[in-house]
Amino acid sequence: MARFDKTVCVVGLGYIGLPTASLLATRGYRVLGVDNDRRVVEAVQAGSLHFHEPDLDILVASAVGSGQLTAACEPAAADIFIIAVPTPFADGHAPDMSYVEAATRALAPHLQPGNLLILESTSPVGATEQVAGWLAQERPDLGPDVTRGSKRIHLAHSPERVLPGRVLQELVINDRIVGGIDPESAEAGAEFYRTFTAGTVFTTKARTAELSKLAENAFRDVNIAYANELSLICERLGVNVWELIQLANRHPRVNILQPGPGVGGHCIAVDPWFIVHSAPEQSRLIRTAREVNDGKPRWVIDQVKQAAERFKDPVIACLGLAFKANIDDLRESPALAITEALAREGAGDILAVEPYVRECPKRLAGLAKLRFAGVEEALEKADIVLLLVDHDRFRTIDRQRLARKVLIDTRGLFG
Repeated sequence: MARFDKTVCVVGLGYIGLPTASLLATRGYRVLGVDNDRRVVEAVQAGSLHFHEPDLDILVASAVGSGQLTAACEPAAADIFIIAVPTPFADGHAPDMSYVEAATRALAPHLQPGNLLILESTSPVGATEQVAGWLAQERPDLGPDVTRGSKRIHLAHSPERVLPGRVLQELVINDRIVGGIDPESAEAGAEFYRTFTAGTVFTTKARTAELSKLAENAFRDVNIAYANELSLICERLGVNVWELIQLANRHPRVNILQPGPGVGGHCIAVDPWFIVHSAPEQSRLIRTAREVNDGKPRWVIDQVKQAAERFKDPVIACLGLAFKANIDDLRESPALAITEALAREGAGDILAVEPYVRECPKRLAGLAKLRFAGVEEALEKADIVLLLVDHDRFRTIDRQRLARKVLIDTRGLFG
């Protein structure tokens, strides 16, 4: 295994930061992981996880056990800094850059000339330039432009492109885009990623790298919106949408995606709004796709409430709360939002089922007529079964157990 003398400080130990920090540590870098949540820091210090990701527990334990990975609530001096903090949207779908700004200002005192700072957080176009501006405010001693001159630092943006459930593999095998604030920064970033990435590393300008990640997720969002809109059309016309898509995809140049209850996750449900915010007049299709996908949960809720009218005191089993199959990630999850809305709107007694989460999510805890339940109890007691997430655990459900129940299958799991 290659060994490196350089140190890395990773700010943000979430779904991207912790796998990245652990991978770098096992590749020979000395890594400090930083998070402002003390519980997260303590978990990492103990070599354990605060979320589910296949094989990450083994990697973290190995990295911490070797002494190559440590964790703290405050950053420290390093050769390379990586910012991997959330970038949600605020009111009106405007990008919320407060986490990135806070991380930038926190690490600024530790910067030294020649350091490399990489923004990995998915960000609106111009974010890397904003980081440069915040650094100039915090470190005027580096000069009026912290990325130029004899005391310069290298500053770049490299968006992550990994799939939850396959993060560790894709951090290594996927191609990387590194956008520098200038060509020298792009090449410095590319040189770093080539030490642990098997994929090809491409260099470009920071703004291009920022928009590339947003464009990738907007592309997927638009295609999902088409599938979701088809499902609405099929319901209106009395056509089975799953059969329709299967047949349409027999065309050699057609590949319609599968519809669902909406779109979740921190990327696809959020990133297209960054494009709309930056260029509202030019992004009409992207905006419409977001509106279609954001509107799908309401359609599902109405379907359930309509079915509930058949029963005096309906019991509704909501199968799945995560935003996609076989993970525990609840960020922007339409399944979670639908389950919450059904409880708040008094649709019936709600049994919330999520096999990848150990306890009832805080967002649902305390809601009247809602209880966290296991699969077996939910299937036994439910009048209405609402399939929201196509977890493998649900694929093994005996169809006979659903025969006398109202089934609303938003994922096509049962045909």
